[in-house]
Amino acid sequence: MIRVTKFDGKSMILNADWIQSVEETPDTVITLTNGSTILVKDSVAEVVAAFEAYKQKQFLKPASSLRKES
Repeated sequence: MIRVTKFDGKSMILNADWIQSVEETPDTVITLTNGSTILVKDSVAEVVAAFEAYKQKQFLKPASSLRKES
């Protein structure tokens, strides 16, 4: 999930796995896989950075789960 800011200043949490595309028109428009669109204040770069951070957290394992094999 990522946090984005709508034009009324309110934050919303968006399921990042549903993002199909993000474009600047010059406002940032997020298109979801179901065809819905969301207009946000955040720049494309900010949305992409939030998406990348979300994906990194999803795939990183905690250090405690890494065991040294003997």
